Amino acid sequence: MKVGVLVEIFADTDIDSKFVEVSHMEIESIQLVTWNRQALTDEVAAEVNEAAAKHGIHITAFWCGWEGPKTWDFYDGPITLGLIPEAYRFERLKMILEGCDFAGKINVRDVITHVGFMPENPNDPKYMEIISVIKVIAKKCKERHQNFLFETGQETPVVLMRAIEDIGMDNVGINLDPANLIMYGKGNPVDALDVFGQYVWGVHGKDGCYPTDGYHLGKETPLGEGAVNYDLFIAKLKAVGYQGDITIEREISGSKQKEDILHAKKILESLIRTTWGCE
Repeated sequence: MKVGVLVEIFADTDIDSKFVEVSHMEIESIQLVTWNRQALTDEVAAEVNEAAAKHGIHITAFWCGWEGPKTWDFYDGPITLGLIPEAYRFERLKMILEGCDFAGKINVRDVITHVGFMPENPNDPKYMEIISVIKVIAKKCKERHQNFLFETGQETPVVLMRAIEDIGMDNVGINLDPANLIMYGKGNPVDALDVFGQYVWGVHGKDGCYPTDGYHLGKETPLGEGAVNYDLFIAKLKAVGYQGDITIEREISGSKQKEDILHAKKILESLIRTTWGCE
């Protein structure tokens, strides 16, 4: 198990400099992310492949965003995020399918996204609509020998497990962001592993607090300062047989972001040594 970091790119990103920065932090794996459809080109893929080979960095997953309005809260979030809103669903589906093609060009197996606020009630017509849409993505991934992973956050653990069961394909899993479960008030990530641990194929290293009102998400914090109990979380990952990397995500910018990433790396590497007895 290695500690990685999330790296975001745009169509005009200097890819090599991004990989140089990761290398200087002595990090060996990344999840690559873009919300920019114009970045999903052969040229960008070639630059990514060249930089990854040059700097010896393994890309564990491609996190594919989607265009259009997005509000990260409890009121406008359900009507703007992911594949749930009908007004944006078709174009977002197209972008994610293009993302699957891009992932293939950079030799990445796992494709991740936020699906949105899936209905808690499985009898809600929107629930089966979304299951059908995700099946389209999963089938595309299957053709490419890829996996499709739900990013946790907007769904409870039970809803997420039910969705995977109802999709009924063996290449659908979860990228578990423990902070998201807490920040959205959807569950405790340690307990969530009892529900869907077998489907966890990717993990984010992020921390945050529970919501303090009914309108806004809880606050993201530097790792170790939020409500995620990383001692128990890392131990539980081992108990459920998780074999992948832990990818640090810190959703701020500037020098403080790098400082927090390096601090999170230190904490996670120490816990991994203690729990797994290895780097």
